Amino acid sequence: MRIGFTLNGKPVTLEMEPRETLAEVLRGRCRTTGVKVSCESQVCGSCTVLVDELPVSACTFLAYEARGKRVTTIEGLADESGRLHPLQQAFLDHFAFQCGFCTPGMILAAKALLDEKPEVTDEEIAAHMNSNLCRCTGYLPILKAIRQAATALRETK
Repeated sequence: MRIGFTLNGKPVTLEMEPRETLAEVLRGRCRTTGVKVSCESQVCGSCTVLVDELPVSACTFLAYEARGKRVTTIEGLADESGRLHPLQQAFLDHFAFQCGFCTPGMILAAKALLDEKPEVTDEEIAAHMNSNLCRCTGYLPILKAIRQAATALRETK
C-alpha cells in the first residue's frame, strides 16, 4: 500500500503493509527514533505522537490511518534554527526526565493539552497526563515543566 502524509512539516510518501503501526513506520522507515515503543498496548504513552495536532498512541494506530494527515514527532518541535520548543526547554530546566524514554510522549501529550487549553490548572495537567507513565522521575518535575511551558507559550502569543 502506498500512503502519503506530512511528517514534521515535510511531505512523505512510502510503501507499507496495511497491518503496520504508525510507530513501526515512523521508527523503521522514517527514522524518527524519538518515537518510543514500550507496552505496545496503548497503556504507557511512550509512543505518543500528534496526528492533526491530536495525541495518538502510535503503537496501536495503524499507519494507513495517517494518510493525508499531519504527523508530528518530537523531532518536529524545535524551530528551523534549532531552538527548542518551550516544552522541551522546560523539561530540561526542571530535569523532568531521568532515562528519557517517556519524555517524547510526555512532551507531545502536553503540547496537545496546551494547544487546546493555554490556561491550565495543575489538576487539568494531571488529568490529561494520566495516560503517560514515567517509571523514573515521579511526576512533580513534569508538572512544573508543563506549568512553565504554559506560561512561556502564553507570553509569546
